[in-house]
Amino acid sequence: MVDWRSVAAGAVRGATTGPALTYGVISVCCAVFLVSPVSGLNPGYGTGDALLAAQSAYFERWGVIPAELTSGDPDTLTTPFTALFVHGNWLHLLGNMLFLYVFGAMAEERLGRLEFILFYTATGYVALAAFAVANAGSDQTLVGASGAISGVLGAFLFLFPRARVTSLFPFLFFLPLRFPAWIVLIFWFALQWLAASGAGQGGPGVAYLAHLVGFAAGFLYAWGRFRRTARVKAQPAATEGESQP
Repeated sequence: MVDWRSVAAGAVRGATTGPALTYGVISVCCAVFLVSPVSGLNPGYGTGDALLAAQSAYFERWGVIPAELTSGDPDTLTTPFTALFVHGNWLHLLGNMLFLYVFGAMAEERLGRLEFILFYTATGYVALAAFAVANAGSDQTLVGASGAISGVLGAFLFLFPRARVTSLFPFLFFLPLRFPAWIVLIFWFALQWLAASGAGQGGPGVAYLAHLVGFAAGFLYAWGRFRRTARVKAQPAATEGESQP
Protein backbone atom coordinates (compact mmCIF):
# COMPACT_ATOMS: atom_id res chain seq x y z
CA MET A 1 0.00 0.00 0.00
CA VAL A 2 2.90 2.37 0.69
CA ASP A 3 6.07 3.04 -1.25
CA TRP A 4 8.21 2.63 1.86
CA ARG A 5 11.53 3.20 0.10
CA SER A 6 10.82 6.75 -1.01
CA VAL A 7 9.00 7.68 2.19
CA ALA A 8 11.69 6.32 4.49
CA ALA A 9 14.40 8.03 2.45
CA GLY A 10 12.69 11.36 2.91
CA ALA A 11 12.00 10.57 6.55
CA VAL A 12 15.63 10.31 7.56
CA ARG A 13 17.01 12.99 5.24
CA GLY A 14 18.87 15.52 7.35
CA ALA A 15 18.95 13.32 10.44
CA THR A 16 22.43 12.96 11.92
CA THR A 17 22.06 9.69 13.79
CA GLY A 18 19.04 8.09 12.18
CA PRO A 19 15.96 6.56 13.81
CA ALA A 20 17.89 4.21 16.08
CA LEU A 21 14.95 3.26 18.29
CA THR A 22 12.65 2.59 15.36
CA TYR A 23 15.24 0.20 13.95
CA GLY A 24 15.81 -1.19 17.44
CA VAL A 25 12.14 -2.03 17.98
CA ILE A 26 11.97 -3.64 14.55
CA SER A 27 15.07 -5.72 15.33
CA VAL A 28 13.74 -6.87 18.69
CA CYS A 29 10.34 -7.84 17.25
CA CYS A 30 12.00 -9.80 14.45
CA ALA A 31 14.43 -11.53 16.82
CA VAL A 32 11.66 -12.51 19.24
CA PHE A 33 9.60 -13.90 16.39
CA LEU A 34 12.46 -15.91 14.88
CA VAL A 35 13.27 -17.71 18.13
CA SER A 36 9.62 -18.28 19.03
CA PRO A 37 7.60 -21.37 18.11
CA VAL A 38 5.49 -19.24 15.78
CA SER A 39 8.21 -18.84 13.16
CA GLY A 40 8.54 -22.59 12.72
CA LEU A 41 12.32 -22.21 12.46
CA ASN A 42 13.26 -23.41 15.94
CA PRO A 43 13.52 -27.24 15.91
CA GLY A 44 13.44 -27.33 19.68
CA TYR A 45 9.66 -26.93 19.64
CA GLY A 46 9.12 -30.02 17.55
CA THR A 47 6.57 -30.44 14.79
CA GLY A 48 2.89 -31.21 14.35
CA ASP A 49 0.83 -31.27 17.55
CA ALA A 50 3.85 -30.49 19.71
CA LEU A 51 4.53 -27.31 17.76
CA LEU A 52 0.89 -26.25 17.92
CA ALA A 53 0.85 -26.81 21.69
CA ALA A 54 4.03 -24.76 22.06
CA GLN A 55 2.53 -21.91 20.03
CA SER A 56 -0.65 -21.92 22.12
CA ALA A 57 1.32 -21.84 25.36
CA TYR A 58 3.53 -19.07 23.97
CA PHE A 59 0.57 -16.82 23.16
CA GLU A 60 -1.07 -17.48 26.53
CA ARG A 61 2.17 -16.70 28.38
CA TRP A 62 3.10 -13.46 26.64
CA GLY A 63 -0.14 -12.22 25.06
CA VAL A 64 -3.11 -10.33 26.49
CA ILE A 65 -6.14 -12.35 27.53
CA PRO A 66 -8.91 -9.79 28.25
CA ALA A 67 -10.72 -11.92 30.82
CA GLU A 68 -7.52 -12.31 32.82
CA LEU A 69 -6.30 -8.73 32.45
CA THR A 70 -9.61 -7.33 33.71
CA SER A 71 -9.86 -9.84 36.56
CA GLY A 72 -7.56 -7.79 38.76
CA ASP A 73 -4.73 -10.32 38.78
CA PRO A 74 -1.53 -8.23 39.12
CA ASP A 75 0.49 -10.88 37.30
CA THR A 76 -1.31 -10.01 34.07
CA LEU A 77 -0.61 -6.26 34.17
CA THR A 78 2.63 -6.66 32.25
CA THR A 79 1.09 -8.62 29.38
CA PRO A 80 0.19 -5.51 27.31
CA PHE A 81 3.93 -4.70 27.30
CA THR A 82 5.10 -8.18 26.33
CA ALA A 83 2.35 -8.58 23.74
CA LEU A 84 3.82 -5.64 21.80
CA PHE A 85 6.76 -7.85 20.79
CA VAL A 86 4.78 -11.00 19.96
CA HIS A 87 3.25 -11.64 16.52
CA GLY A 88 0.89 -14.31 15.31
CA ASN A 89 2.48 -15.20 11.97
CA TRP A 90 4.91 -14.02 9.30
CA LEU A 91 2.37 -11.75 7.59
CA HIS A 92 1.40 -10.16 10.89
CA LEU A 93 5.04 -9.41 11.69
CA LEU A 94 6.04 -8.12 8.26
CA GLY A 95 2.95 -5.92 7.92
CA ASN A 96 3.52 -4.28 11.29
CA MET A 97 7.24 -3.80 10.79
CA LEU A 98 6.69 -2.29 7.35
CA PHE A 99 4.38 0.39 8.73
CA LEU A 100 6.73 1.08 11.63
CA TYR A 101 9.68 1.38 9.23
CA VAL A 102 7.78 3.81 7.01
CA PHE A 103 6.25 6.11 9.61
CA GLY A 104 8.39 5.58 12.71
CA ALA A 105 11.50 7.37 11.46
CA MET A 106 9.91 10.80 11.10
CA ALA A 107 7.95 10.43 14.33
CA GLU A 108 11.10 9.50 16.24
CA GLU A 109 13.04 12.38 14.73
CA ARG A 110 10.30 14.82 15.75
CA LEU A 111 9.72 13.45 19.26
CA GLY A 112 13.28 12.51 20.16
CA ARG A 113 14.44 9.05 21.13
CA LEU A 114 13.37 8.89 24.77
CA GLU A 115 9.98 10.49 24.19
CA PHE A 116 9.38 8.30 21.14
CA ILE A 117 9.95 5.01 22.95
CA LEU A 118 7.82 6.11 25.90
CA PHE A 119 5.11 7.27 23.51
CA TYR A 120 5.27 4.04 21.51
CA THR A 121 5.02 1.85 24.61
CA ALA A 122 2.30 3.91 26.28
CA THR A 123 0.01 4.07 23.26
CA GLY A 124 0.48 0.36 22.67
CA TYR A 125 -0.40 -0.43 26.28
CA VAL A 126 -3.44 1.84 26.23
CA ALA A 127 -4.69 0.33 22.97
CA LEU A 128 -4.42 -3.25 24.20
CA ALA A 129 -5.87 -2.43 27.62
CA ALA A 130 -8.82 -0.61 26.03
CA PHE A 131 -9.60 -3.63 23.88
CA ALA A 132 -9.42 -5.86 26.95
CA VAL A 133 -11.82 -3.65 28.89
CA ALA A 134 -14.27 -3.54 25.97
CA ASN A 135 -14.09 -7.34 25.67
CA ALA A 136 -13.71 -8.25 29.32
CA GLY A 137 -15.29 -11.66 28.97
CA SER A 138 -13.12 -12.81 26.08
CA ASP A 139 -10.47 -15.48 26.47
CA GLN A 140 -9.05 -14.85 22.98
CA THR A 141 -5.35 -14.04 23.10
CA LEU A 142 -4.31 -10.67 21.68
CA VAL A 143 -0.75 -10.12 20.43
CA GLY A 144 1.13 -7.71 18.19
CA ALA A 145 2.45 -4.17 17.94
CA SER A 146 -0.52 -2.90 15.94
CA GLY A 147 -1.85 -0.67 18.72
CA ALA A 148 1.50 1.05 19.23
CA ILE A 149 2.09 1.42 15.49
CA SER A 150 -1.41 2.85 15.12
CA GLY A 151 -0.35 5.45 17.68
CA VAL A 152 2.63 6.32 15.49
CA LEU A 153 0.28 6.71 12.51
CA GLY A 154 -1.96 9.03 14.49
CA ALA A 155 0.97 11.22 15.52
CA PHE A 156 2.25 11.20 11.94
CA LEU A 157 -1.11 12.43 10.68
CA PHE A 158 -0.95 15.49 12.92
CA LEU A 159 2.74 16.23 12.45
CA PHE A 160 3.21 15.48 8.75
CA PRO A 161 -0.18 15.68 7.02
CA ARG A 162 1.30 16.81 3.70
CA ALA A 163 4.08 14.23 3.45
CA ARG A 164 3.35 12.40 0.20
CA VAL A 165 3.27 8.62 0.03
CA THR A 166 2.70 6.29 -2.89
CA SER A 167 -0.33 4.11 -2.24
CA LEU A 168 -2.28 1.32 -3.91
CA PHE A 169 -6.06 1.52 -3.51
CA PRO A 170 -8.19 -1.47 -4.61
CA PHE A 171 -11.00 0.69 -6.02
CA LEU A 172 -8.45 2.46 -8.23
CA PHE A 173 -7.33 -0.86 -9.74
CA PHE A 174 -4.19 -0.90 -7.58
CA LEU A 175 -2.55 1.87 -9.58
CA PRO A 176 0.43 3.38 -7.68
CA LEU A 177 -0.63 6.96 -7.00
CA ARG A 178 0.92 9.59 -4.76
CA PHE A 179 -1.29 11.10 -2.08
CA PRO A 180 -0.73 13.34 0.94
CA ALA A 181 -0.35 11.34 4.14
CA TRP A 182 -3.62 12.72 5.52
CA ILE A 183 -5.59 11.03 2.72
CA VAL A 184 -3.83 7.68 3.14
CA LEU A 185 -4.08 7.64 6.93
CA ILE A 186 -7.69 8.80 7.10
CA PHE A 187 -8.56 6.10 4.56
CA TRP A 188 -6.73 3.56 6.74
CA PHE A 189 -8.60 4.79 9.82
CA ALA A 190 -11.92 4.49 8.00
CA LEU A 191 -11.16 0.89 7.08
CA GLN A 192 -10.39 0.07 10.71
CA TRP A 193 -13.60 1.79 11.80
CA LEU A 194 -15.71 -0.16 9.32
CA ALA A 195 -14.06 -3.42 10.34
CA ALA A 196 -14.60 -2.69 14.04
CA SER A 197 -18.21 -1.65 13.43
CA GLY A 198 -18.83 -4.97 11.70
CA ALA A 199 -17.93 -6.68 14.98
CA GLY A 200 -16.21 -9.37 13.00
CA GLN A 201 -12.73 -10.23 14.17
CA GLY A 202 -10.62 -11.42 11.25
CA GLY A 203 -8.92 -14.12 13.32
CA PRO A 204 -6.98 -14.70 16.53
CA GLY A 205 -5.12 -11.63 17.68
CA VAL A 206 -6.93 -9.18 15.36
CA ALA A 207 -8.43 -6.27 17.28
CA TYR A 208 -9.60 -3.33 15.21
CA LEU A 209 -10.73 -1.46 18.33
CA ALA A 210 -7.11 -1.48 19.55
CA HIS A 211 -6.07 0.08 16.24
CA LEU A 212 -8.65 2.85 16.60
CA VAL A 213 -7.73 3.58 20.21
CA GLY A 214 -4.01 3.61 19.44
CA PHE A 215 -4.50 5.92 16.45
CA ALA A 216 -6.68 8.33 18.44
CA ALA A 217 -4.24 8.31 21.37
CA GLY A 218 -1.31 9.05 19.07
CA PHE A 219 -3.08 11.88 17.31
CA LEU A 220 -4.26 13.46 20.57
CA TYR A 221 -0.80 13.21 22.11
CA ALA A 222 0.80 14.90 19.11
CA TRP A 223 -1.92 17.58 19.16
CA GLY A 224 -1.38 18.27 22.84
CA ARG A 225 2.40 18.18 22.53
CA PHE A 226 2.86 20.26 19.39
CA ARG A 227 -0.31 22.30 18.89
CA ARG A 228 1.46 25.50 19.96
CA THR A 229 4.25 25.01 17.46
CA ALA A 230 4.15 24.85 13.71
CA ARG A 231 3.69 21.39 12.25
CA VAL A 232 6.48 20.13 10.04
CA LYS A 233 5.78 20.66 6.37
CA ALA A 234 7.51 17.65 4.86
CA GLN A 235 8.67 17.94 1.27
CA PRO A 236 7.72 14.99 -0.94
CA ALA A 237 10.58 12.60 -1.58
CA ALA A 238 11.55 12.22 -5.22
CA THR A 239 10.75 8.90 -6.85
CA GLU A 240 12.32 7.26 -9.84
CA GLY A 241 12.26 9.59 -12.82
CA GLU A 242 12.12 12.71 -10.67
CA SER A 243 15.06 14.88 -9.71
CA GLN A 244 16.14 15.07 -6.10
CA PRO A 245 15.50 18.47 -4.45
